[in-house]
Amino acid sequence: MSFVPIRGLHHFAYRCKDAEETRHFYEDLLELPLVHVIRADNVPSTGEYCPYVHIFFEMADGSYIAFFDLGDDVKADPSPNTPSWVNHLALRVDSPADLLAAKARLEAAGVEVLGITDHHIIESIYFFDPNGIRLELTTPTVSEKEMESLAQEAHEEAGKWAKEKQERRSAAVGA
Repeated sequence: MSFVPIRGLHHFAYRCKDAEETRHFYEDLLELPLVHVIRADNVPSTGEYCPYVHIFFEMADGSYIAFFDLGDDVKADPSPNTPSWVNHLALRVDSPADLLAAKARLEAAGVEVLGITDHHIIESIYFFDPNGIRLELTTPTVSEKEMESLAQEAHEEAGKWAKEKQERRSAAVGA
């Protein structure tokens, strides 16, 4: 029996320090409309008492970025065992020209932007939101045919990585 089809991302949720500061960044700067707000005192899934507001910003494909403001002006701490560049949310834009326009708008608003970075199949810029969440705006730079070709090699490449990783770990233990 196969698993049910997963059709796409509905939303990805983060903790935010301040719902209004977050709304300003995502709605006014990134132009993602605020489309839904949930206010509650108890968490529906656990019943735990924790007053919060849950805000949703819609992307062009109908998926959402969502945030929880727990009312204490605290943002989520970064993972202590992970470099700051690892955990991030990558959002797609239509073209390299759009990427340049986004970079200019962010920098004009005082947001520090890294890139444009060439990843050989995409180009990207990176920046942090007011909550310390690393965001990536990215656009494809190769054809669908090229991506299909790379997909044919994906399992082989993942297997090579697993083997190399195991060899390094074994060598480190033996050293």
